[in-house]
Formats: sequence, structure tokens, C-alpha cells
Amino acid sequence: MKNLSNAERKRQKREAILTSARQVFRQKGLIDVTMKDIIEATGISRGGIYLYFDSVDQIFMEVIKQRSNRKFDDIRQAITKNPPFEELLNDYFTSHEDRLLNQMDNSLLRSMYEYYFTHKTTADHKFQQEQLASTKKTILAILELGVTQGVLKDEKIAEIAENFMFMIEGMSVMALTGGITQQQLDEQFDLMKKMLPKV
Repeated sequence: MKNLSNAERKRQKREAILTSARQVFRQKGLIDVTMKDIIEATGISRGGIYLYFDSVDQIFMEVIKQRSNRKFDDIRQAITKNPPFEELLNDYFTSHEDRLLNQMDNSLLRSMYEYYFTHKTTADHKFQQEQLASTKKTILAILELGVTQGVLKDEKIAEIAENFMFMIEGMSVMALTGGITQQQLDEQFDLMKKMLPKV
């Protein structure tokens, strides 16, 4: 730690705050979280936290942006290895199914929708649209792999990616209310696969 540059120490401390805060949001949602909860989880003083973030909302938005970037980076990394399109798509759907069926244990889903329902400014709306666009971008990257591999026709794949994004968002809302089963998820993902313009 002594040999680290000041910038690297700051980066590590900021990352530690976000990692601890992510766990707090997973456990408590968003609206019940206070700065005190995050301070206790990180073990960093109030003044230390405020050097990096002004509010719980600011920390939450950064946690979500990080998660979205990581998801897209993971998919992009997977695509560079050129896996079979069907395999990558199935892995993507399986990860969503796991998240939706176990979301109360390990997901930020509840926090996300608490944010969307309680934050109504133009900046909040922009943040929500950015998250939806990130999901669409990830799906589109997977579909473009299918086109590159000659499995899919290059027909309306951007529109299909957007449609998939809306379907996943709808399933997410249902999962939050406990109103969706594994069988229903499987049926929806199968239906989505049938929408693809196969060669």
C-alpha cells in the first residue's frame, strides 16, 4: 500500500466504497439505505466517504453504471473468443433466468425499480434510458455475432434487440412481485429465440 501512487490509493478506496455499497443495496434495496449504512459497511469515516460521493443516490448510480459496463465488457470479451452464437445467447438467457429467480438474494433489481419509481427528474429519466440502452447494446452485440457467423440474417436485428430488452424488463417486473416461474421464463426465452431471423 505504501508504494501505491496517490491516484491508485484513491481509486482503490473508491472501489471499496462501491463494492460495500453494492452489498448494502442488494440486501436493503435503495429507499431504506442511509449514508450511515454505507459508512458502517465500508468501515470508512463519514468524511472519507464524502470525499468521493455526495449522497446515497450518487453512490447507487455509480454502482449501477459499473454493473452495466461490466456486463457489456464481459459479453464483448466473450465475443472476441468467437463462441458459437447459440451457446452465447443461451448463456445470456440463463444468467437472466438465474438473476430473476433468485433476485431477492443477490440482485440489485429491487433497488433499480425503487429508484425508477421514486426519482422523476430529467437526469433520473436520462439515467434510466442509459441503463435500457446498455441492455439493448449487450443484446445487439450477441445478435451481431450470430450475423457474423452466418447463423442469423442481418434483418432488423436492432429492432429485435430492443424488443428483447423490453421483454426482459417486463419479466424483471414480474419477478419482483413473485409473479413469474421458471417454466414461464423458459417459455418466454424460447419465444424470443423463435423471433430471430435464422438463415
